[in-house]
Amino acid sequence: MTLAEDTTTLADESAPERKVPRRRLRLDRIGLYGLLTVAALSALLPLIWMISGSLQSLPELLANDSFLPAVPQWGNYIAAWVDGDLGTYLRNSVVYTGSAVVGILLVSSLAGYALARLDFAGKGVFTFVILAVMIIPAPAMFLAQYKLLISLGLTNNPVGYILILITSGIPMSTLIMRSFFVSQPRDLEEAAALDGAGPLRIFWSVILPLARPGLAAVAVIQGLGAWNEYLMALVLFDDNELMPIQRGLTAFTSAETPQQQILLAATTISIVPVVIFYLMAQRHIVKGIGAGAIK
Repeated sequence: MTLAEDTTTLADESAPERKVPRRRLRLDRIGLYGLLTVAALSALLPLIWMISGSLQSLPELLANDSFLPAVPQWGNYIAAWVDGDLGTYLRNSVVYTGSAVVGILLVSSLAGYALARLDFAGKGVFTFVILAVMIIPAPAMFLAQYKLLISLGLTNNPVGYILILITSGIPMSTLIMRSFFVSQPRDLEEAAALDGAGPLRIFWSVILPLARPGLAAVAVIQGLGAWNEYLMALVLFDDNELMPIQRGLTAFTSAETPQQQILLAATTISIVPVVIFYLMAQRHIVKGIGAGAIK
């Protein structure tokens, strides 16, 4: 190799990498933001339509002449709250959902930690049973659950309904928490064990605070499922005063007296607690997704 060729080779190796033109980066970013904007609008459009329809009169809603109400009918919300007795149904759903989420988080976090960190006989069989239970459709288990609640004397009882919600959400939540615990490093646990902490102390003081993103994700998933549950409540409850919010929405679906505008107002009221809860837990969910992506 000659001196000129050697110099050319060194120059090529030391030459800086070509930078992507700034204009191309801007076009790519504009395209990405455009797609995200379209996706966000497509997700928000049904919600906006529901709120708009809840503020219209029935003739205006059925005529479908305008997307926005000519004169907002705020009385639709009053009628939904008073005539539909949404206060009772809403209180029931808050109690049922809150109790179910707390129970699911407690059991699934303990079970997920045991599957992720402890070695015991039958661990693989236990995991297989959890997967098998998840495959069974919920309506297929109604008869067995109902017979069990009859034998325990918990039919037409909020406690029985809450127990059904908890047991229905444990399998998937346990696997989610197990995956989250497996991705966590063992260094902090080993350090706490060297300081004399026992397994429960390590779990409560070290592991559980780190698992907040996973707990928030489970709480949102299971909270939505418990809030929207209706079929099991219809099977268990004979007293209308014990029904969840989904039962209250059916009061405005009569074919003889259509009240679609009141139904839309009642539906809007029913989603407010869910939206508030999601906004409160959103920060932890984003952290959990980011941590999972990094690991």
